[in-house]
Amino acid sequence: MKQNSSFFDRGIPHPFVSVLVALSWLMLNHSAELFDIVVALVLGLIIPKLIQPFIVQTPNINWRMAIKLFFIVLWDIVVSNVRVAKQVLGPTQNLHPKWYRVPLDTDHEHVNALLAMIITTTPGTVSAGIDQERGDILVHALSSDDPDAEILDIKARYEAPLIVIFNAQQGENK
Repeated sequence: MKQNSSFFDRGIPHPFVSVLVALSWLMLNHSAELFDIVVALVLGLIIPKLIQPFIVQTPNINWRMAIKLFFIVLWDIVVSNVRVAKQVLGPTQNLHPKWYRVPLDTDHEHVNALLAMIITTTPGTVSAGIDQERGDILVHALSSDDPDAEILDIKARYEAPLIVIFNAQQGENK
């Protein structure tokens, strides 16, 4: 712990976790009574302090871009669900499953791990794995007529913002 840390930093080492714990408690109890609010606040102060040694400090990230990417991914998940439902409920001869590799512009572990996770959470695509030696992610698409266009879309919509979020450089690994 830093010597010059403030009372706030020592008392609430991870404010986001504190808020998450408190809100979780209130949602799990389906209550906003005074007692439950007090318990939520106490848990929000105690639990993050207890788990502090196990939480790695997050890198400096571009929060504005992170929030923007969150909404892009959320929108893509909704749109992809509709598209996949139409494909699965439609004629199977219209499906064109494909495997393709998305080349990575950086070897930054946070960028690549989150990119693989985003690909996996978007319906219709599944990342099969990150190949660090080849510098790519193997992706399976439920149906794709143009894998090259999908690769460019993944790189533009997800990888480029992730690189900005983590201030990663090409070939950088943190």
